[in-house]
Amino acid sequence: MARRPERTPEGPPEGREPNGAQLEAETAREEGGDPGDRVGRIRVDAETCTGCGLCVRLCPSGALALDPDGGGAAAQTRPCILCGHCEAACPAGAVRVEALCDEASDFATFAAPGGWLPYGRADLPALAQLMRSRRSCRAFRDEPVAPALLEDLVRLGVSAPSGTNSQAWTFALLEDRAAVLALGRAVGGFFRRLERLAARRWLCAALQLAGRGELARYRREYSPRVREALEAFDREGRDMLFHGAPAVIVVGSRAPGEVPASCPAEDALLACQNMLLGAHAMGLGTCLVGYAVEALRRDAGARAAAGLAPGEGVHAVLAVGWPAVAFARPARRKPFALRRVRGAGGEG
Repeated sequence: MARRPERTPEGPPEGREPNGAQLEAETAREEGGDPGDRVGRIRVDAETCTGCGLCVRLCPSGALALDPDGGGAAAQTRPCILCGHCEAACPAGAVRVEALCDEASDFATFAAPGGWLPYGRADLPALAQLMRSRRSCRAFRDEPVAPALLEDLVRLGVSAPSGTNSQAWTFALLEDRAAVLALGRAVGGFFRRLERLAARRWLCAALQLAGRGELARYRREYSPRVREALEAFDREGRDMLFHGAPAVIVVGSRAPGEVPASCPAEDALLACQNMLLGAHAMGLGTCLVGYAVEALRRDAGARAAAGLAPGEGVHAVLAVGWPAVAFARPARRKPFALRRVRGAGGEG
């Protein structure tokens, strides 16, 4: 096997011109940016690499190429999307993606096995039971949730997939009941204003004639429930929004243009599902609160109460706490739609 070219700490293999990705990295560094965020520099240990080419075959963006002399994987040849497949798959441990870190898997409240779980090796019946047992919790104990638990939920969330591996999600932790109540009051203020608009039948009708039927639909489908919740809070302090939860997690995405993301809402909801299942395994109850999402998307006061940045998207709000109720069995589900599509000549 031909000798692999030497790699210097900051440059391409000796005797080779820097490729486009490396030039972009140098440009980013000169501009004061983080080249890892923009390009995802991949380092290959020339002494450890066996030249098997597995990293090249698995790379979804074609960022690696084998040494034309038959040696190990060459330096990065194109920008990468930071998926980490090359680093995770390398049998020799020779590949490292510099922009990635270990913080996302450093759980504080439990010990997670460090290795990769092979296909087919998970406890499928236990997983199915967990999925069927998770329920929306609307009765919480008056007991705080440790911040470390909330942070570990976020770590579980970011292990989800994301479109083009953008990982553009954001997480705002409201860690105590006072912060949750402040957000609840801001959300309530938004809906009180909306109720005043919806009470004007002529406005609902005029907007509907103009092709904007959102207010009329709100009046018809949501207003009665909102009025009930506002009156319950005013009359007796009953929290029908977050159901007395001691903590809330707002799941969003970074401002458009900050990080390219093809489907930030879907990415955030995938992270949410990880968090919902993880919370149940921790003994925590959760509830998705759609009313809060709408307020956080539209109201400056609600956004300020959640500590959101300008332009930050909002896709889900999770009430989190220790459940005050237990279930005797999993709930049954509605019939679901299923279609089977087969190609020409297929059986059946």
